[in-house]
Amino acid sequence: MELSPGDKLRMKKCHPCGSDRCEVLRAGMDFRLRCLGCGHIWEMPRPKLEKAIKAVETADGD
Repeated sequence: MELSPGDKLRMKKCHPCGSDRCEVLRAGMDFRLRCLGCGHIWEMPRPKLEKAIKAVETADGD
């Protein structure tokens, strides 16, 4: 799965703040994500993230 910084993700489970959307800040073996609801930043390993994604909205509008 190709993800790049700036992509918006819709997750299968909600963050504790109630939002299910986050933004990719850094891509690689580990991903740095920012919750679009509360602004919390965390890291997640690639295999765990790929299982948790429901939908991807790319940064360039595709």
